Amino acid sequence: MKKLILLAILIACTVQSFAQDTTQRIVPGRKNSAGQQQKPYVILISADGFRYDYADKYKAEHLLAFAQEGVRSSSMIPVLPSSTYPNHYAMATGLYPAHNGIVQNIFYDRKLKRYYDSGEKAETQNPVWYGGTPLWVLAEQQQMLAANFYWVGSNTPIKGIYSTYYYPHNEKISIHDRIQDVVNWLNLPADKRPHLITFYLPPVDDAGHDFGPNSQQVIDAVHNVDSTVYELAKAVKTTKLDVNFIFVSDHGMGQPDTKHPLPTPAALDTSKFIISGDRMIVELIAKDPADIQKTYQALKKEGGDYDVYLRDNMPEHLHRSTSDDKFDRIGDIILLPHWPKLFNIYNRKLDIGQHGYDPALVKDVHAIFLAWGPAFKQHTQIGPFPNVDIYPLITELLGLKYTEKIDGSDQLSKKVLIQKEK
Repeated sequence: MKKLILLAILIACTVQSFAQDTTQRIVPGRKNSAGQQQKPYVILISADGFRYDYADKYKAEHLLAFAQEGVRSSSMIPVLPSSTYPNHYAMATGLYPAHNGIVQNIFYDRKLKRYYDSGEKAETQNPVWYGGTPLWVLAEQQQMLAANFYWVGSNTPIKGIYSTYYYPHNEKISIHDRIQDVVNWLNLPADKRPHLITFYLPPVDDAGHDFGPNSQQVIDAVHNVDSTVYELAKAVKTTKLDVNFIFVSDHGMGQPDTKHPLPTPAALDTSKFIISGDRMIVELIAKDPADIQKTYQALKKEGGDYDVYLRDNMPEHLHRSTSDDKFDRIGDIILLPHWPKLFNIYNRKLDIGQHGYDPALVKDVHAIFLAWGPAFKQHTQIGPFPNVDIYPLITELLGLKYTEKIDGSDQLSKKVLIQKEK
């Protein structure tokens, strides 16, 4: 009997540990100000891992039609590393990773003496990691309501503020229910209706990692996202509101040489360094600063299929040098493998599809950008631009003001928004 009771407790605990929270969070007592009720509406959709060329390559008919109706870029340039958390948070804040704190999916903080891990719920919900002012926080500060259906940082009280409506990230809510929730938000009374909504779609990234960017599974995932966006736009149309849509991705996807990963360099004594990152960017944090220069020189001498940098001499376009490192989270030594090589320091199973490389060197990691709606120009094609320009685009569209210095510029908004007469 005791064994049965213990087994029942174990099963209950296991089920509870895998349970996912599907309850919508609503912050009470908030309203749009009278002035904000007159502002436009924006739905920012992110399709994780949707490479810049997938819509054309795999004939995503609805997305191509929306692009023809509005604006599309030849590609959008991610930040380094071209991975999920740094890029979603860069778009949300208009800041490069070294300026907003989210420098990798997994990284070490010297002052806190612990790791941020995108897979650890408790850490991702701790506001100590997040700098900048995300779009939804900026909106709420100015009495404009916002809603998040998943975005990096949206489960966190950044500057003490959540969006008025949000969901903890989970995989249990069906896409049809997610779309219905967006419609429900837009059907609320004007003083309770969110003007900024984020919406996240993961299937293309999942398929790309598991099967590679040229697989049938990715084709199917692209069509799945294409249909989802079409259904979302059709459902939103029933609200009779003039809603603007921005469709982006955080990064693209490549297929590097995962069968022959680079070995841990012989010149690296792993007992003397904390390793932050792996695969496309390996950052070494010295336990004793005296080991930095001699290890750097030894790694440079060993050379091979990777570049070696000190934090002091990182290429300017990467925005990861000592002068950029606002939160002191960049490695003392940084290793960047040459495409199509990658490291596997932790000897883990490597996915077929990968991203994370320098977007200035590897086009496969570039992201997509499409936009349509009453605020956007029609039949407009633009060239590549940095994804930190998404922030000033949305603030301009919604009439939000920001005073903090950001890295994004107004160049994108000038190219794609219909200019108002003054």
